[in-house]
Amino acid sequence: MRRAIWLAAAVALVIAGALAVQNRLGPARPAAAAGPALDEIRGERIAARVRFLSDDLLEGRAPSTRGGQLAALYLATELAQLGFEPAGGEGTYFQNVAIVEAEVNPSFTLAAGPGAPFTYLQDVVAFSDVQEPQVRTAGEIVFVGHGIVAPEYQWDDYAGVDMRGRIALIMVNDPPASAEEPQLFGGPALTYYGRWTYKLEEAARQGATGAILIHTDESATYPWQVVQSSWSGTQYSIPAVPGAPRLALKAWVTDRAAREIARRAGRDLDSLRGAAHRRGAKPVPLGIQASGTILQTVQQKTTPNVIGVLRGTNPAQGVIYTAHYDHLGLRDPMPGEPADTDRIYNGATDNASGLAGTLEVAAALARAGSRPLRSIYVVFTTAEESGLLGAEYFAAHPVLPAGAWAADINIDSLNMTGPSRDIVLLGADRSTLGALASQVAAEHGRVVGPDPEPGRGHFFRSDHFPLAKIGIPALSLADPADFIGPDPAAAKRLHEEYLAKRYHQPGDEILPSWDYRAAVNDMRLLADLGWRIAHLVDMPAYHPTEQFARPRLEATH
Repeated sequence: MRRAIWLAAAVALVIAGALAVQNRLGPARPAAAAGPALDEIRGERIAARVRFLSDDLLEGRAPSTRGGQLAALYLATELAQLGFEPAGGEGTYFQNVAIVEAEVNPSFTLAAGPGAPFTYLQDVVAFSDVQEPQVRTAGEIVFVGHGIVAPEYQWDDYAGVDMRGRIALIMVNDPPASAEEPQLFGGPALTYYGRWTYKLEEAARQGATGAILIHTDESATYPWQVVQSSWSGTQYSIPAVPGAPRLALKAWVTDRAAREIARRAGRDLDSLRGAAHRRGAKPVPLGIQASGTILQTVQQKTTPNVIGVLRGTNPAQGVIYTAHYDHLGLRDPMPGEPADTDRIYNGATDNASGLAGTLEVAAALARAGSRPLRSIYVVFTTAEESGLLGAEYFAAHPVLPAGAWAADINIDSLNMTGPSRDIVLLGADRSTLGALASQVAAEHGRVVGPDPEPGRGHFFRSDHFPLAKIGIPALSLADPADFIGPDPAAAKRLHEEYLAKRYHQPGDEILPSWDYRAAVNDMRLLADLGWRIAHLVDMPAYHPTEQFARPRLEATH
């Protein structure tokens, strides 16, 4: 009863807040001319929305929790207030996504050869594809280098080895390019083969019973504390598909632990790594067993994507704006920590800021002087932090056919450190959207900048990626590099400080030092860009050499 009363009160608070925002805006008025009402995008409204969405009341917005439900309800209410029609299931704004919620008991340890087992969180984090309360895994460890099978590069790290009943020990990232092959695996840019998600998928396809990823700050591009916070506590996955390959053990270990595993097998990890950088390297059975038992609570739940549509005059085609509303939730207390320790992952930057910005874009589009040609959809996705699950579900159930989508514009974290000359749109170089984006940016006094960190593989790390995989031309807002203003160096330092200290930590909270000018500039540009895409005569397309061009090319042949 108390939970029902709490939710009723929260619903009333959300609706009242949405109405208050609407009242402050005044009655909707058309833009001065056809096109989005860009002047309606304002920093104070972005701030207000971030403040609510990142409040402790929402408890970190984890999927299928009351905080996540409240965030979804708030977003649906806002879309309704703006005049976006429901586009989820059964006449609602909600597209329900079935998920499995699992929480690993922190008593887990990983044994590997002789010596003491490795400790949960300190040395290892572990989870499982097997959705059962107790999962026992044991098998010989095989070092498989980068864990890649890529025929187009004549590369096979599993050549000649039967992985059934064995556990793969895997390096993350791509093999390095060489002077002879400067574009091997994309050169400095990370390919999907380098992502940890691919490594686990390939190990499962090879029949392995488990996979252990080796973490280094350099190869993963984030510190061990991000692994600890992201892969401990409650984890989410999609329900198992009967017959699909799955791993009983999926684990990360620290570099120190990986070196110790190699030492126990009489090997040197640096030597193994060096050999694995060369084409033709063979997998190396280490001759020692790894074993561990995962004890976990497992529940099946649902969590919604939130979908609204601004109907166009040609509703058979659409443009999408995506932004994920989930974050990491509320972690359990650690032994011995003070009672007042902050345990809420508020996710102010990631991604309350993106939600607030997307709502401002939606408001500008809703107040355009005319209807768009193609319909414009806003999709607030769930469970992004757990492996893009909501976006994967939408890609499998895309409301319109996959070939009917002109583009996706993904908004995942806004720049709150200061204005920049560049706007970085990941994927702009992959499709015909790049030329239009550059034109619109120039009209806004901006430039579309290159990815400043191509080795981090950001294109594969947010919700536009599942849509790209089904052929939808996608752009994703990323961090700028060319800061302007009185102290560009200070703006860059603030951004680096966020990545080092607050990303995926309880410290990701709204700060009084935030500068909303950059967010306003970026959202105005993206609102304009989406409107232009909605009115293009020809459908945008990936360049023919891009792997993401294949779905539409195959569909037309």
